[in-house]
Amino acid sequence: MTDALMLSDVSLSLSGNAGTVDILHDISLSVATGETLGLVGPSGSGKSSLLMLMGGLETATTGSITALGTDITSLGEDDLARFRRDNMGVVFQSFHLIPTMTALENVATPLELAGVGDAFARAADELAAVGLANRADHYPAQMSGGEQQRVALARASVSRPKLLLADEPTGNLDETNGAAIIDMLFGLREQHGATLIMVTHSNELAARCDRVIRLRDGRIDTLRAAAE
Repeated sequence: MTDALMLSDVSLSLSGNAGTVDILHDISLSVATGETLGLVGPSGSGKSSLLMLMGGLETATTGSITALGTDITSLGEDDLARFRRDNMGVVFQSFHLIPTMTALENVATPLELAGVGDAFARAADELAAVGLANRADHYPAQMSGGEQQRVALARASVSRPKLLLADEPTGNLDETNGAAIIDMLFGLREQHGATLIMVTHSNELAARCDRVIRLRDGRIDTLRAAAE
């Protein structure tokens, strides 16, 4: 099985008014194509920062990241944006929907940016797949948190990305809605064969992944199969 992601000696430091803060330290790991990987650890351990590096949404201070055979740490901003558009889907804890767009328009946006001719038809199908066909013309403010996260999930998966990244996808949802979102997330991953990497505080959710990496203080603390 080939690797969808490879990180080699990756570190991340951020500068602020209080000086430089070291977020991640010499992270090396690989993620196999089609694997589901859970990232766990206490708050402040670097989980979300690591996920953002994997998605090219943060820039590594040192080291290299290869995604789908491409060294994304060597790409310029425009090339990196195109690479993400064509290969990645991201689900955020806080949804990140465009408030002035309907659910249908939000889901269609990545397809329109890629020049897909039937963007709205495909977006409608994806909304139906997450049970929101009847909410296509509603704006985010008119939907519940669970509905907004389903729209975000549809938007992340509509372009059939090879890499699906989820940052605490149930963090702002109640237990019932959270369970529904996770079932949909894993269901879409199984249907389309994407590699799924997910940050979570939930041990139950992490246990559904093929493998779990625990971070502590910006370093890999333990790496194990989820069932162990």
